[in-house]
Amino acid sequence: MKKVKLNFTDFSNFHKAFPTEQSCIRFLEKKRWPKRVVSPYDSEAKVYKRGDGKYRCGKTGKNFNVTVGTIFHGSKIPLWKWFFAIYLLTSRKKGLSALQLARDVSITPKSAWLMLMKIRGAFVYTGGLLAGEIELDETFVGGKNQFRHKNKRLPKSQGRSHADKTAVMGMLQRNGIVVCKVTIDTKSKSLTKPIRETVDKDAMLYMDEWQGYNTIKKEYNHKVVDHGKGKYVIDDAYTNNIEGFWGNFCKRSFSGCYNMCSGAHMHRYFDEFAFRYNTRKVTDKERFEEFFDNIEYQTTYNEIVNEFKERNRRQLLEIADEQWPIWKEEQERKEQAKEEKKAKKAAQQQAKVEAAFKAGFQAGQESQASQG
Repeated sequence: MKKVKLNFTDFSNFHKAFPTEQSCIRFLEKKRWPKRVVSPYDSEAKVYKRGDGKYRCGKTGKNFNVTVGTIFHGSKIPLWKWFFAIYLLTSRKKGLSALQLARDVSITPKSAWLMLMKIRGAFVYTGGLLAGEIELDETFVGGKNQFRHKNKRLPKSQGRSHADKTAVMGMLQRNGIVVCKVTIDTKSKSLTKPIRETVDKDAMLYMDEWQGYNTIKKEYNHKVVDHGKGKYVIDDAYTNNIEGFWGNFCKRSFSGCYNMCSGAHMHRYFDEFAFRYNTRKVTDKERFEEFFDNIEYQTTYNEIVNEFKERNRRQLLEIADEQWPIWKEEQERKEQAKEEKKAKKAAQQQAKVEAAFKAGFQAGQESQASQG
């Protein structure tokens, strides 16, 4: 999209750049249509401007404005509030909660949550494959089991267990950008696909000794640092940059701002963290303008909720396919144990009957002998 000159320098005079709704519309039109107005219904059609400020597609006859086909489409919230929310989220180093945004722009918490989810949807990485030197690492998001109330603790949820945590795969290009992908777990099957889709085949990978990278090691040039043996740097082999990203850009946001995050929406939060890292060397004003390069998608509240329900359903089906043989074997073992227990109980009952019969028979013989 076209670069547009903004006449604000910081938060104190942000309102001067967008004092009215019309000023926000003019900014969007310059960004989306630098040369001519393009119809969202037919890009080749001639467009007519209406007297009320809207446009009409010459081929379809449909009316539209600059928000059609963007994250602002169909929203009843004024554009200046949207712009203010975007500036707040992109300029805050640790993020912005829905409750705080609701107070800042005087809207309901539900509307604020939806706004932030739509805004985070524009943070998704749309560039090419990562090349050069790439650091790989994975992390888990979720509270520690030892700090939970006794009735909320889960058994066998330590270490790399994903029973109560969300796994995230990170791929960081040295002196470049980072891309994050939420995964089901950190097994080889789950980590291999996002790496193949994100990293160029000629890249050099740096990773730790985790077995989930075994498949990737066969396909890429790589170097490994064995953290288990206390080795963190071996010449140019290290993963300190990606680990710094987890700590400085992600974990501190969760502890300081996003205290309650659903695992179903976790990838949107990590897209936000990655966007903030990838634009760390630009000013807040430049970051604000760069955000509008990826706003041409539209979604609704129901679509956001149902999208993650469907994704979770697919994940559960994949897990069920993996667990089915184990479950079936366990059920067969239980049935066998049940039959053995039943047979043992029947044998015990039979033994008791036989013992009682023998005791009665012997008592009868002794009685006859005494009478004779």
